[in-house]
Amino acid sequence: MQSGLLFHDMFDFHVASRPGQMCIDDGTRALSFAEAGQEVNRIANGLIGLGLKKGDRFGYLSRNSADMWLMYLAASRTGAVPVPLNYRLAPAEWTYILDNAEARMVFVGPGYDAAMAEIADELSTVERFISFEGGLDGALGYHDWLAEQDVSPLSCTIQSDDIFYQMYTSGTTGLPKGVIVNHANYAANIAQTTNMITRLPDAGDTALVVTPLYHAAAVWIAAFCTARGMSIILKTDFDPVDVVETLDRERVAFTFLVPAMIQACLTGVPDIAERDWSALKMLMYGASPIAEDVLRRAVSCFGCDVYQAYGLTETTAILTLLGAEEHRRALAGETHLLLAAGRPLPGTQMRIADDKDRPCPTGQILARGPQIVPGYWALEEATAAFLKDDWAHTGDAGEIDQEGYLYIRDRIKDMVVSGGENIYPREVENALFDHPRIIDAAVIGVPDEKFGEALLAVIVTDTGEALSTDEVIAFCRTKLGGYKVPRRISCVSELPRNASGKVLKQELRKPYWGDGSRGVG
Repeated sequence: MQSGLLFHDMFDFHVASRPGQMCIDDGTRALSFAEAGQEVNRIANGLIGLGLKKGDRFGYLSRNSADMWLMYLAASRTGAVPVPLNYRLAPAEWTYILDNAEARMVFVGPGYDAAMAEIADELSTVERFISFEGGLDGALGYHDWLAEQDVSPLSCTIQSDDIFYQMYTSGTTGLPKGVIVNHANYAANIAQTTNMITRLPDAGDTALVVTPLYHAAAVWIAAFCTARGMSIILKTDFDPVDVVETLDRERVAFTFLVPAMIQACLTGVPDIAERDWSALKMLMYGASPIAEDVLRRAVSCFGCDVYQAYGLTETTAILTLLGAEEHRRALAGETHLLLAAGRPLPGTQMRIADDKDRPCPTGQILARGPQIVPGYWALEEATAAFLKDDWAHTGDAGEIDQEGYLYIRDRIKDMVVSGGENIYPREVENALFDHPRIIDAAVIGVPDEKFGEALLAVIVTDTGEALSTDEVIAFCRTKLGGYKVPRRISCVSELPRNASGKVLKQELRKPYWGDGSRGVG
């Protein structure tokens, strides 16, 4: 067993030290730290009352809400392990996750009773449901259940190496895997990142959380804000006009947005540059590359420190950070830094290796540090492969320069082999981002009789008007070696993305690779 900070410890500190300050507001209700503390106690006692013991899994299906965030804090006290469900998945996919996790119960948020009813009888380990709306047969009503619970603090017997939550990867390359994250991982990752931020938001500042709480990035952002004693405004969905108005009206000091969200705010709100952004101290982005023009416009508009974060669900959240100073250097002329993912966090080691784990200039990114998770639930072989020789194998391809900056080239499995040449689509996408009309881009391999695979660039333009194939090819020839230039171009209104902002390349490949049993040439 290990002693150390638990996920809820900083929350408890702020409940005691700033009870009257607003803790969280989800648009339907606002709770002070004192009120949130009492509700967390009720949920924790309720989980124990339902017979959940340390290590028991339970599902949670909901859109963003104050209830969902308080659930994480309550579960932290009990040792029961939440399994957040992506509400964008099909019910059959929830079945797989809940069965794989051996979940004993499921919380069903507003709007999901009917969908959960489709699979309720199929779930092999679930013993009961708790429904927020009360429309699921045989389920307990959440609000009545909560009102009956004791508000007294629960005596906590949790250790820092106990599992905090189990979050399933997106399954873009196969069946989802349950990533197990412990309390020590979280305490370390918050401390690591905090030490790299030069102008931290203060206790009492306001933060805006937009990304969904079933995802590692959003849980980390909310945890960071709570640890700092900030007041969280939590949004159910992303709407650029609403986000800009909230940032302005509520004098928000910190938020995290994926690049596509930043772009939507800059283009979808005509008066964005005319607003007063003096309260905004820090904007963090991640999940996908950002076009230089978008970044320049964002910095010019908001005038705040900008940070880029890179990491995986398997690394709690963050492995590297590209700081505010590096962004200033990049915009002052060192534009190569815009392609960097930053330097490793304190206590994080990183190296580049080939498929036999031998050092090489460009290859798979390997990492180790206190934020690396113990592995995958009930998948010994996958865990062993991921943590081979105590190094986390990220599945991302990259390189590290002489200054120690990491450059991500692509996912290992996204690499395209065309005519015997290995091509990393990220390199081609970065070149496309330099085009003044292209605001989003994804490059995939499609079948080609001569070369096995050929490059297809799927692009989004600033006005929505298509660019000619010849124009894009000519532009790319000024940036790339001939074999890396995409020969086919497709213009779309937007790219398909998952909740974390990553492009769903398997969706782009489907029209070209038939039944999906094979996605390479």
